[in-house]
Amino acid sequence: MTDPWPVDAPGVLWLPSGRLVRGRALRRPLPEGPVPAFAVHLLGRQPPETPWPSVWLRWPDFRLPADRDEARTVLAEAWEQTAGERVEVACGGGRGRTGTALACLAVLDGVPPDEAVAYVRRHYDRHAVETPWQRRYVRRFTPAS
Repeated sequence: MTDPWPVDAPGVLWLPSGRLVRGRALRRPLPEGPVPAFAVHLLGRQPPETPWPSVWLRWPDFRLPADRDEARTVLAEAWEQTAGERVEVACGGGRGRTGTALACLAVLDGVPPDEAVAYVRRHYDRHAVETPWQRRYVRRFTPAS
């Protein structure tokens, strides 16, 4: 178990249960402060290695995950880890794919799917979840079975 993210740190989303998760843009420098204990990278190409455990979820820019079953499994694992670890979700720009994944984590945390995008836009980034198909993906998101 690691110390949680500072609540006021850039990109930190406070989920209704009290769990914290950080979203960020991989194109920007790593923020100062604690590093993740686990990260999910949402990219079309394999990301560079990190000094902490990470999972690559193949997810091209402005699109949806290449494998939706794998996405449900990875996001459920990330949500589980937020109970005691610093989890980071990141894509190139930190808005579209990251916002979509954060909205799915909010659904896993109990936010109704039709309210999850608004929740993430209100508490993370007002431009999160950039495309109509990303919004539809969140509305239809269900946990892994």
